[in-house]
Amino acid sequence: MNENRPLFLRMLPLFVLTVLFFTSNSILTVLLPLQSEKSGMDHAEIGTMMGAYMFVCMLFRPFAGQLIGRFGPHMIMRLLLIAHAACMLLYTVASADSYILLRAWQGAVTAFFSMALQAGIVEGLAERDRGQGMTLYSLSSMVPSLFGPVAAMQIWASESGIWYVAVLIGLAAAPLLIGFNTPLAKGAGTGSREGKPFALSDIGKSLAGIGKNRPLLVSMTVMLCVSCIFGATATFVPLFIVKGNSGHAGLYLMLQGIVVIGCRFILRKKIPSDGQWHTGFISATLLSALVGSLLLAFAQQFSSVLYLAAIFNGFAMALLYPTLTTYLSFILPVQSKYAWMGLFMCSYDLGYSLGGLVLGLVVENFSYSIMFICCAALAVMAWIVMLANRRRMHHVPLAANN
Repeated sequence: MNENRPLFLRMLPLFVLTVLFFTSNSILTVLLPLQSEKSGMDHAEIGTMMGAYMFVCMLFRPFAGQLIGRFGPHMIMRLLLIAHAACMLLYTVASADSYILLRAWQGAVTAFFSMALQAGIVEGLAERDRGQGMTLYSLSSMVPSLFGPVAAMQIWASESGIWYVAVLIGLAAAPLLIGFNTPLAKGAGTGSREGKPFALSDIGKSLAGIGKNRPLLVSMTVMLCVSCIFGATATFVPLFIVKGNSGHAGLYLMLQGIVVIGCRFILRKKIPSDGQWHTGFISATLLSALVGSLLLAFAQQFSSVLYLAAIFNGFAMALLYPTLTTYLSFILPVQSKYAWMGLFMCSYDLGYSLGGLVLGLVVENFSYSIMFICCAALAVMAWIVMLANRRRMHHVPLAANN
């Protein structure tokens, strides 16, 4: 990337591509649960179907990190955009019974997309700009939340399949046309093992080293707990609002998206980019997730707190992921950076999928309120883990733990 150009302009093509790519998920995340419930699925089945997206994404993260480290993000990006277009086209003709397979396909594509974009940012930006770059990428992935949920509710309300098909065809073609020549590195990066063959043993060594790397282990545990909250709310809040007549699902998700984008843009320079563990900053994001979950738990009794919950949840979603990702990009050893970054992202994916899979069973057997209280408990658990290890998060490992 040209260092003489402003950071935003250097990243603009990647920003546009990310918006287009994640618009499809923003729309489908709202539409698919509604369509599935209409077809007769229960909450557990809907949670499994929606959770398949992030679960498969988790499984493919380490492979994506290894392949991008060896071949570079540019070639991988071209292949995954073709696969993404094919998936969107299949959604236009699929029935609800096939959604779980397409969600799995979509999750695999997303694993490669997010790894390729973040690898390109790490390789293309100076260290002083890395925190802002990660934040702008995360921000661009959330821009669709401003209009995607509202668009999805309009499509649902129209009860017309024409709009559904037209939108998905557009979302298949636009990323492919715009992103085929993205300004990403064409060769292997600093975290690669250029000239050495890809091997499953590399992933095994990375997994074995997690327990020896306290910063990675704590970051993964915190992210796992909080992403469970994100996954549960993304999957069930639209159904919760529509069935309870407690508000407007599109408005809630749009407000949450506004908070996420506003925080990531306004506070982008406040994201720690020094490789240090900032306990106070991370505690604030966990407290926000806790308050947001508790407000949702009482939203049916006090409908006025529904949109306040969107503000607190949006703050947590805006800042935790880019903060931990930037921290790890500094503290992880170069020799295994991409593999371990991939494993960290696995913790986000696993938590997000468990939010739908496990907490869907809680909804089915108890209630939405109990599910949101479980989410609050997860936020407390993450805070306890973080606080107990805060003094051991500043050690920078000198070599990979093999």
